[in-house]
Amino acid sequence: MKHQKHRWLTTFAKRIACLLFLLTFALGTCASPASDENVFRFNISPNGYPPYLIVDQDAPSGIMWDVVSLITERLGCQIVAKKVPRKRVDQMLLDGYIDGTSRAEEWTHEPEKFLFTEPVVKVQEVFFTPKDAGKIYHSPEDLFSKTVITHLGYMYPALEPHFESGAIKRFDVSRGRDMFIFLLHGDRFDTAVVNLLVGKWILKNEGLQDQFTISSGGISSYGFRVMLRKESKAFADKFNAELARIRENGELDAILANYR
Repeated sequence: MKHQKHRWLTTFAKRIACLLFLLTFALGTCASPASDENVFRFNISPNGYPPYLIVDQDAPSGIMWDVVSLITERLGCQIVAKKVPRKRVDQMLLDGYIDGTSRAEEWTHEPEKFLFTEPVVKVQEVFFTPKDAGKIYHSPEDLFSKTVITHLGYMYPALEPHFESGAIKRFDVSRGRDMFIFLLHGDRFDTAVVNLLVGKWILKNEGLQDQFTISSGGISSYGFRVMLRKESKAFADKFNAELARIRENGELDAILANYR
């Protein structure tokens, strides 16, 4: 009888310990302030960033949205989409209006103020040039005295010194699609620097695949991550662990395949 009672108490204690572990895991998992601890407010920007963030449908989608929503759901968080303009993102993240945004660490003005997850995917920036121009640019030096179309608010570490010196002129455009339209119909533009996957996605959807050439090598390659507040380390650790798991079991590859 005593033996059975001891076994029952041991089993009960194990169950309590398990429940406490799960409770500890759930509490404070999400990166939101305490009042919204089960919500993760993720910036998808007003125009999105297809195919990483697609916003012109009934519900958000895209590589980063699918990955982040999958992981946050498994961490017990409800993901909420927020559309914040690029120039306001950093401050609104620090202020707690949003809890995360997609970003390469190298694209951030003051990365030391933030916490970054492990890379979800690699992003490569290349040059897109109209075929009828008869030129292909491969390196920053090829662009001296040229005008390059860039995305408004974006940083290009490989080109920034040349923009600042005036060796290369920069022309900012707010929408990815418009970068190619300006390039096709504007006589004073020479090329556009665009994320390879983003550029291919736009050209495919606009039926413009045959009108552009792409540089054979990228000017840069960075890890595309989720940028968080510094105090979100507990969330970042759990996010990274689940990211490693879906990378290993093939779930991440399945998501990527949907957008290629």
